[in-house]
Amino acid sequence: MTARPTDAVRLARAYLSRVAEPFPAALAALVAEVGPITAAELVRDGDVSPSVASQTSARRAEERVHEDLELIGKRGGRLVVPEDDEWPRWPFVALGGAAAQRCGGEPLALWVRGPHDLADVTDKAVAIVGSRAASGYGEHVAGEFAYGLAEAGVTVVSGAAYGIDGAAHRGALGAGGLTVAVLACGVDFAYPAGHQGLLGRIAREGLIVSEYPPGMTPARHRFLTRNRLIAALGGGTVVVEAGRRSGAKNTAAITLALGRPLMVVPGPVTSASSSGCHDLLRDGQAVSVSSVAEIVESVGRFGDDLATEPAEKESELGAPQGEAMRVYEALGKRCGVSDEVVSVESGVPLERVRALLPELELARLASQVDGGWQKLEVR
Repeated sequence: MTARPTDAVRLARAYLSRVAEPFPAALAALVAEVGPITAAELVRDGDVSPSVASQTSARRAEERVHEDLELIGKRGGRLVVPEDDEWPRWPFVALGGAAAQRCGGEPLALWVRGPHDLADVTDKAVAIVGSRAASGYGEHVAGEFAYGLAEAGVTVVSGAAYGIDGAAHRGALGAGGLTVAVLACGVDFAYPAGHQGLLGRIAREGLIVSEYPPGMTPARHRFLTRNRLIAALGGGTVVVEAGRRSGAKNTAAITLALGRPLMVVPGPVTSASSSGCHDLLRDGQAVSVSSVAEIVESVGRFGDDLATEPAEKESELGAPQGEAMRVYEALGKRCGVSDEVVSVESGVPLERVRALLPELELARLASQVDGGWQKLEVR
């Protein structure tokens, strides 16, 4: 148990998180040498080495600390700093040494939204990543794996993008489990816009995390930088689908640099979406996984109690797949929701939703009640 950081420490780290673009190696070295409070004072005064100045001079006059903390508080969030008990120390151990030189080191601070303790949530976690332009097969597999991991008490970490990321988050939430979305922008920024509802749900039931302060917009280089956090917060990474040049392959490379297990899902040899996965398999950099049990076995440190596949109750009864799974996960748990709401939440066209709902009812996965349709939990 560490002592609670002083307000001065939190204010200093809030300032430093805005003044430099992650990951600022020279600034991080200064903080490690003199502490965050002194480092912040030196940066404000411009009394720093040329390497630190190159990382901070453009923004050192931006004094938005109180504004940032007030804004994050209004959004139900907080600033988590390395001096907090909540800081994920074990996951970030891998971001030291040679790995820091290759992919960036430990963040200076993290902006977090959600009701859970970040350290507790990431103690047992797996990252699931993949293509934005995912196939129905890929989205189904990502959702099923995430669902099974969540049932087993494993947190699912991903990047909230369209395609595989979104399917992974929805799968974990559908199981009533925990999921962490790591963003390449401020946690107050809904990106992509089409996932505003999903991100709102993650903020209520899981965690949204970023090293970028509130109001910071997404940019290409920020996605590559945040990928190291996805890889670090997961005890291993599963790549469900990835092209030969993709952000998912970047996360895979970082996973290997951090010494974490890398797993891939094989796909059709004719699928461009799986070509990156097949490359990783052919080069011997990753292992193939086809079940939750194999993922848990590959990650290893979770213990014997998680070494078997969670009960296959849904697959025995015919688990919803593809669009049907998205419709199923959009249904209300405690009250009915309308066809229109299901369509918006799932992203499935309204006509298709109305065709699938009776099928889910026949499979005893949904029930028509007052107010619309409600999810039936499989017993």
